[in-house]
Amino acid sequence: MISFSEFTLDNGLRVIVHEDPNVEIAVLNILYNVGARDEHPDKTGFAHLFEHLMFGGSVNIPNYDEPLQMAGGENNAFTNNDITNYYVVLPASNIETGFWLESDRMLGLSFDPRVLEVQQKVVVEEFKQRYLNQPYGDAWLKFRPLAYRVHPYQWATIGKDPSHIENATMDDVRKFFYTHYIPNNAVLVVAGKVSVNQARRLAEEWFGPIEPRPRKPRLLPAEPPQSEKRFLRAEAHVPANALYMAWHMPGRFDKSYYAADLLSDILGRGDSSRLYTKLVKEKEIFTTVSCYVTGSIDPGLLVVSGRLNPGITPAQAEAEVTKIINQLLQKGVDERELSKVKNQVRMSLEFEEVEVLNRAISLAFFSLSGDTGLVNRERGYYQQVSVQQLMDTAREILKESNCSVMHYCSTVAA
Repeated sequence: MISFSEFTLDNGLRVIVHEDPNVEIAVLNILYNVGARDEHPDKTGFAHLFEHLMFGGSVNIPNYDEPLQMAGGENNAFTNNDITNYYVVLPASNIETGFWLESDRMLGLSFDPRVLEVQQKVVVEEFKQRYLNQPYGDAWLKFRPLAYRVHPYQWATIGKDPSHIENATMDDVRKFFYTHYIPNNAVLVVAGKVSVNQARRLAEEWFGPIEPRPRKPRLLPAEPPQSEKRFLRAEAHVPANALYMAWHMPGRFDKSYYAADLLSDILGRGDSSRLYTKLVKEKEIFTTVSCYVTGSIDPGLLVVSGRLNPGITPAQAEAEVTKIINQLLQKGVDERELSKVKNQVRMSLEFEEVEVLNRAISLAFFSLSGDTGLVNRERGYYQQVSVQQLMDTAREILKESNCSVMHYCSTVAA
């Protein structure tokens, strides 16, 4: 159970406070409610670019890291298709340094052309190194547009193409910042050795004066139901053939999400899962295979992916995966198997909550559901999933017409 209090400043900034007197640190986690799904199709990769730009200096602080390090703190950030998240961890006695730094970044970036140029090069190089020049790095760049035809989940967080970042102008950057990096589009979590009164006073002092700006309504096109199986064959100079299969499923805050997540665990979480036991250990079809859910806020994907042993074609591997899925749909699962994955989830959630930083990040994320208390109830929702509910979910999701398949073929193996 994560205890918390929450309030909203006059400028719309939502503040959540989690007191933990047993630690000597304080965490400031700021979640901006903007991700790759909020980008224009012709200007992708901007959410990720801003993750870099936010460390390039603000209006009054040219070097973000230096004062933080002097206060004994550290920081990092991450971006995905739904959110951009920044966090600072520092000694509780120096918590005000975190408020000073983060509020100044929200107030306004330096918008230094040199910083933009440097970070554009960094992001483009990251795109090339991680996605274009690394084996299997471009798999999801190819697979996303197959699974999503309308929704902006069709592109990865890094963007569609490096040229979108290379061609970004300062006007583009300013517009993106003043549209999304506003107090009324953010959630601040203050956690650790801090009191609610202290957090409120500091939030009012440092963030309160920042003016709100009009919040752009999120009018994203909904992905229509998939009515027929989709297929893509890709070739690359990679060590082995690979298989990617995906089925559309409910979003992260949907009540059906928990059954779908447990379904993915039964199929492909760990060495004792059905896919791994049968297709890695017994039949030696795959060298590695897994099943997982993307966990996106809007309807996401249940994914099976793996790399194949020499001499195995993606078509053969797909047929073997389909056999196991059909067996699950026909014969079902028993209470013992469901209990096993429930216990795995329970242990994972408990382990995540050990670190105060993880608790802060979870509070910020679950606040986007409109009910921050969901962070404490979801463990119970997993435990409440019955065999019947799981099977109903499996039959709804694992339809052939709802499946997208990519055969990623090795030109080396050929």
